[in-house]
Amino acid sequence: MIFKTSKPRFLTLLSTLLLAGTVAACGDAGTNGPRGTGEVINISGAGATFPAPLYQNWFTTYAQQVNPDVQVSYQSVGSGAGLEQFINGTVDFGASDAPFSGARLQAFREKYNTDPIQVPMAGGAVVLAYNLPGVDELRVSREVLCGIVEGKITRWNDPKIAADNPNATLPDKAITFAHRSDGSGTTFIFVNHVNAVCPAWPAGVGTSVDWPTGVGGQGNEGVAAQIQQNEGTIGYVEYAYAKLNDLPRALLQNKSGNFIYPSPEAASKAFEGIEIPEDFGLLVPDPENPEAFPIAGLTWIMVYPEYSDAKKWDALKGVMLWALTDGKAIAEQLSYVPMPEDIVARAKTVLERVKTK
Repeated sequence: MIFKTSKPRFLTLLSTLLLAGTVAACGDAGTNGPRGTGEVINISGAGATFPAPLYQNWFTTYAQQVNPDVQVSYQSVGSGAGLEQFINGTVDFGASDAPFSGARLQAFREKYNTDPIQVPMAGGAVVLAYNLPGVDELRVSREVLCGIVEGKITRWNDPKIAADNPNATLPDKAITFAHRSDGSGTTFIFVNHVNAVCPAWPAGVGTSVDWPTGVGGQGNEGVAAQIQQNEGTIGYVEYAYAKLNDLPRALLQNKSGNFIYPSPEAASKAFEGIEIPEDFGLLVPDPENPEAFPIAGLTWIMVYPEYSDAKKWDALKGVMLWALTDGKAIAEQLSYVPMPEDIVARAKTVLERVKTK
């Protein structure tokens, strides 16, 4: 990737498998692992479900392999709720798939008399996963995507879906569209794309919108469960959730007219040649690259410009810098897009500006 200078049973399975994968990939600290001083530093964060598998792995691995005295707890509550907790000062960091903007940015400025610091930690794809037995490959054109999310295409054997999929046997079955019920950065990434490609889209852009159709699920895990448990359902989830649960993923038509199957490689192409703004708030609602998967975004960790506890900030900064460097292998293992070296260098510079009392 080149830049120029965004519970149900299976969630338990998710955590178990991903933690097991991390230990296998990084080795067992065991008796030869790092030894702490006994002065435990507890750090709390809350926010996006999009990067939750990655963050949980990073934080667990850091404690196991780097510094057992640093214990990071992360609440996967959705970007909207995470940003609210961050603004209210009830967590040490926030996490979001949508950059600070609008009323939330204004609220932060009014409370702290400065801007928040947002650091991109990884990128990834938001995919359309579906439950349609017998349909192993599903192509979704831009016209069909708009029709489904607007509630205008309501059955799987609709002529427009059939035209995209001439070799598939499509059932005469109702389409159920699954979306997020909570404030979500995954929603923000998804509706940014929908708003860019659907001329009649009525709901605008945000972490929460008034959906014209569909059923809601809490978190990426809730939407994935809706899809997994209900035949005829299609919905948007972060790539790792769909992959881990072996949910079929649709090929989506990009701006060049190509149907692209979701993958970390295809997601990374959405960011190639794009200039990252000074505040790192990059959005790519409809990538130009003809090889890019069309729905991709970054995920950020938000930190305060000043911390009263110097030890806590030093510990949090250490975790973040480790994640952006040594932690890249875990990001790749879990099918996220790691940040390139120039962005990591910029992030280091920004984090060094944080003050402590």
